Amino acid sequence: MKNESFRNFYVFSIIGVLLASIYPLFMGVRVVSDMISDGEVLSTNYPKYIIPYTPISLAIFVGVLLMPLAIKYAKRFSLLLASMVSIGVFFASELLLEKEVVVASATKTKLEDWQMFMCAVIPKEELSRPWPEVNVLIGEYSPAFKIHFYVIALVLIISFLNCFYGFAHMIISKNTRRLKSLIIQAISGLIFLGLCILACFTAFFRTGDLKVSAVSAILMIVFFVVFGVTTGIFTGSFLLGKKTLSVLIPAAVSVVTTFIMYLGEMILLSGHLYIFGEGFLFDGLGNFGFAIVDLAVIFASGVICAMIQIALSREKANVQ
Repeated sequence: MKNESFRNFYVFSIIGVLLASIYPLFMGVRVVSDMISDGEVLSTNYPKYIIPYTPISLAIFVGVLLMPLAIKYAKRFSLLLASMVSIGVFFASELLLEKEVVVASATKTKLEDWQMFMCAVIPKEELSRPWPEVNVLIGEYSPAFKIHFYVIALVLIISFLNCFYGFAHMIISKNTRRLKSLIIQAISGLIFLGLCILACFTAFFRTGDLKVSAVSAILMIVFFVVFGVTTGIFTGSFLLGKKTLSVLIPAAVSVVTTFIMYLGEMILLSGHLYIFGEGFLFDGLGNFGFAIVDLAVIFASGVICAMIQIALSREKANVQ
């Protein structure tokens, strides 16, 4: 391609992704080197949350790296092609790490089992915190819990690739129709990524009890809502100008993906959910498990997404 602006954007995109991926990629190299030299990774040396963030970083980098070829040969389907390749890279590296890396503490266990244990009880309390309410321990591993990680990973990958490829197409075509939608997508994606990183190092201040503090509850609610909104905005960025559909479909996607995230939490916690407070708003509805506040959070993500899409639709109509 002879577009100098595109070449500059591509170079800065590669550099930016590499800089943002230094720590996740370092984690992967460190774990692999320990496996090669020792055949295992000591729990004290285990970098937090190598899965899914090292595979996510690798997948996004590969997707951005392929940008010129994908746009040249796949044209308007370039994002689809790049997303498929990146998702393939993610699952290949993710499953390789899960199955081959062994973490050694009191017992030896595969990385996927260890990751589940760390999600339930934060690492610094792993040896001292009892779990009388929910028995989530190594040896009772359920692969279904990984829905939690995989959904987060896929949302981050496709959201950021949508931004990179969307901006690239605008630079080439000089068509700015999706500009504000992509800016909002980038902002929501960065906020969601920031919340993910915060969760990695704090587990949102959970201590092992089902009932969490007010700060923890607020952060978890924001996490769920931003997650749903991010997926909804991604969908909406392709529906601009569709009037009603550009609002209803993204809102529905937001609600469904937020529900899926809740479902991942429930699977991780053996059929339970974290309790955000006291009173009938926070009590589970019979065998359903979800409290009124949980349902409110799920639908709030759809409402917020719909409001954003309505604003984008109105602005586009005013421009026309």
